[in-house]
Amino acid sequence: MRLKQYDKAEKTITQALEVESHNAIDLNSMLSQAKLLNLLAKVHDRNGSFEAALATLSKGKEVQVRVLKRAQVELPDTVPEQRQLAGSMCAKMAEHAANQRDFERAIKLYKEALQHDPENAPILLALAKLYMQTHDLDQCQYTCMTLLRTDKENDSATLMMADLSYRRNEYDTAMFHFQQLLDRRPAYSPALARLVEVMRRTGTLDEAGPYLDRAETAITRHHMDPGYNFCRGLYDWYLGNPNSALKYFNKARKDPEWGQRAIYNMIEICLNPDNETIGGETFESVDSEVNQSGARDTLDMAIRTADKLLKELRPKPGEQRVSHQVLSNFLLLATKQKSSAEQALQEFMTVASQDSYKDHVGAILGMATAYMILKQTPRARNQLKRLAKAVWNFEDAEYLERCWLLLADIYVQTGKYDMATELLKHPCSLAHLRVLQHNRSCMKAYEYMGFIMEKEQSYRDAAFNYEQAWKFSSNTNPMIGYKLAFNYMKARRFVDAIDVCHAVLAKHPEYPRIRKDILDKSRASIRI
Repeated sequence: MRLKQYDKAEKTITQALEVESHNAIDLNSMLSQAKLLNLLAKVHDRNGSFEAALATLSKGKEVQVRVLKRAQVELPDTVPEQRQLAGSMCAKMAEHAANQRDFERAIKLYKEALQHDPENAPILLALAKLYMQTHDLDQCQYTCMTLLRTDKENDSATLMMADLSYRRNEYDTAMFHFQQLLDRRPAYSPALARLVEVMRRTGTLDEAGPYLDRAETAITRHHMDPGYNFCRGLYDWYLGNPNSALKYFNKARKDPEWGQRAIYNMIEICLNPDNETIGGETFESVDSEVNQSGARDTLDMAIRTADKLLKELRPKPGEQRVSHQVLSNFLLLATKQKSSAEQALQEFMTVASQDSYKDHVGAILGMATAYMILKQTPRARNQLKRLAKAVWNFEDAEYLERCWLLLADIYVQTGKYDMATELLKHPCSLAHLRVLQHNRSCMKAYEYMGFIMEKEQSYRDAAFNYEQAWKFSSNTNPMIGYKLAFNYMKARRFVDAIDVCHAVLAKHPEYPRIRKDILDKSRASIRI
């Protein structure tokens, strides 16, 4: 098996099982059968035969349960070891069930595993994670606390407690847990990555810098450390520096722990470096003025790079494979070509036709985006409205945000500004709808709010929202800069308008329209 000669390994184990089957009722033979079946399941798993692995585990568990009953009388000294083996079999079966989105069965199997091995930390963590994924936050907290009672410094459980606090909008408590972890282990990358994510969502990303600096100091060869490079890439991406983020993610790309996530993020950057609303039409004509020059060649090269990265991923059947399928079809949508959109739409519909994935947020977003590219706006809106009451969670956060932004774009296009505002930030009973509640750094949400205020000729409010959008684009997005300067001018803040014009032209001298439309007029207004 270690030589990856799985066929030979399977043949050898099968032969051994045949020998042991002749003494099926002998306890020692049953012990050997259980271990051999467990090993055979690992062979199937590594060979990609997941259904065979699950069937073998199920058979092995049945044997192991019989072993446990007899061992308590005949071999009492081996009972702890036999309990651990039974627990690991149940846990592995639970992992397979969770991967197929059969969460109810997965939870049942993890509980069964804990009956055999009550203090097994990885199993407790896996169960807590599953409770969080199914939005049972109370059970998640109880499971984490159970683990922390026996292991007060379990970093993974502490990290999950921080996640719980964040999901309950208890930001101070969440930050306490993160700081507690990073004070103890400044180079603990899982906590650092989550801290960057939470600070982005609370609008305090600029405060993450010192934590990254401490991690850099704590890691001897930080430039080679995949976890650190992933966190730094995440930080730069959220700051609006996609090229720098790509360099850092590339350094983490070959790592077994961080590589898959790094590649996914690299693909997302290639497909949408400026975080535009793909399929949205509100800013299409304005933004195209800056993006026309060489845009098609740049896009084609980015899509080729994304396709190459996509082929590096090795997804397992179930959730991973569906995520891979969804992302590969977003690659088709990135071309914005009708034929590609039609092909992607069929693929997304195939995913959504499966009972386990009918509410898959990525597939719903994909269908809606395809409909927008195909100019079938009512169908896109109907898909997106399915997620109007979706419960926010970390796993679907990015896709949910993009769904809500695209729906807001549709409402803006049809003049339904009140409905768009409600989706973006309006204080209402449906708090989970608000994009800015869950991501206070969302540049696009502020841009839409600025656009709505501008249309209503409320230029001061428009300027405030564009200020936020400009801030969260790290003062680099020329379209945002133009809109901010324009609304400063309309609000008679001429000096501020001139400052923004200079900032835009310093980085984008090929954008002369801002000079003619705003800079010259603002200067003239000051002279008057």
